[in-house]
Amino acid sequence: GTSVLGSVIGYDSASDLAVVKVDVDASILKPIQFADSTKAKVGQIVVAIGNPFRLNSSMTTGIISGLGRSLALDLSTTVTFTIPDVIQTDAAINPGNSGGVLVDIKGQLVGVTTAIESPIQANIGVGYVVPSVIVQKIVPFLIEDGRYRQPYIGISGTDLTPELAEAMDLEASQRGALVIAVNPGTPAEEAGLRGSDRITEIDGFETDIGGDVIISVDGQDITDFEDLTAFLARYANVGQTIEITFL
Repeated sequence: GTSVLGSVIGYDSASDLAVVKVDVDASILKPIQFADSTKAKVGQIVVAIGNPFRLNSSMTTGIISGLGRSLALDLSTTVTFTIPDVIQTDAAINPGNSGGVLVDIKGQLVGVTTAIESPIQANIGVGYVVPSVIVQKIVPFLIEDGRYRQPYIGISGTDLTPELAEAMDLEASQRGALVIAVNPGTPAEEAGLRGSDRITEIDGFETDIGGDVIISVDGQDITDFEDLTAFLARYANVGQTIEITFL
């Protein structure tokens, strides 16, 4: 029930996170404990707490409906960014919930609520949550520097499907992240990664094939393109060297 003024000391539009500083006695603040969102399971019971429609401290319950979702953000008229590794929940989230918490039944932070999928601007059972592993990684930078630089390697790509694998003379069971294009002047170009070099037709559609297929990063298996973006979001920072294994 305490109400105080706050000031924004840092924010990152690309992860939809911000840090607000409040000047109150530390004795009335009770820091939340973090759950490991990488251990979250579909079907797990969760609780959302926020201020939907200005109804302060409203609590709703539900389950984790999906993991590893991607959420596209329009940062400007020309720039878009996709938040990877997003958690989907059916706990009721409405306008005003953004920036609230999603916790497990122990009250530990699973993530920060950020958006809903809805044609009516109200809850229809599809809410999106920035996972705690990303919150823990980014917030210290926001406190220290006021901003966060998102890591990237400089490629675009897609999942290696059985159809794409066979078109590239690989086993149909082979999985990974297929590199479609490598952007000039990026770490990926410097490292020698190569994008698609030919086009084939699959199910009547022209499809790019022939690029490198990333199968692991720092020893962690990569089974699709989402695994790659999730690794960067969870563990990588600007200036860090990572080891990529590819076909």
